[in-house]
Amino acid sequence: MWPFTKKKQLELPDFWWEYEEHFNEKLPDSIPENTFVVLDTETTGFSLTRDRMLCIGALKLLDNNIVVKDSFEVYIEQEHYDSDSAEIHGILKKSKRDLMSELEALKQFLVYAKNHILVGHHVMFDINMINAALKRNGLPKLKNKTLDTESLYIRTLLISTVVQKKERYTLDDLAKKFSISRKDRHTALGDAFITAIAFLRTIEKLKPQKIKDLLR
Repeated sequence: MWPFTKKKQLELPDFWWEYEEHFNEKLPDSIPENTFVVLDTETTGFSLTRDRMLCIGALKLLDNNIVVKDSFEVYIEQEHYDSDSAEIHGILKKSKRDLMSELEALKQFLVYAKNHILVGHHVMFDINMINAALKRNGLPKLKNKTLDTESLYIRTLLISTVVQKKERYTLDDLAKKFSISRKDRHTALGDAFITAIAFLRTIEKLKPQKIKDLLR
């Protein structure tokens, strides 16, 4: 036993320990019994060290349905701001939206996410941005399992010998493929909604039997 390990753990806030407790529960084997949290982040850029999250948006999927009443959207106070990226996500520096601290946004997201599987398009970008924010606030990394809609979509193409495959597929590519409206594209919650529909359409094609078939 290292003497400083316990002390370090005791410094973590209660909400982190409540989040960790959820991972004592095993995820259901059946896909319809699992809750998936489909997320997207809007950021000031792509650097994990220099850039920051402006917004986190998320939706829950249960039994192949979007739980519309249980959406998640938080906007984060900014010290760092990139006016060029605002042309894409539309979040202005002097926004009239209610803003909260990065720590409070992380706390609320952990309460929302629990131990559910996190789904996103190029999901590791969002996960890494959240993990960078957690690290800045003295917290460990996310513990959730993840699924990437690009990777899952590529698996559907492996079944077909006639489709010409590309190296990368954007969220717009999937929206076009599945005829999903892009009206709210480049908002965190809007992109999460597009991703959620793309995820549902993709697993329809893959026809996985168990959750382990998706996570392989």
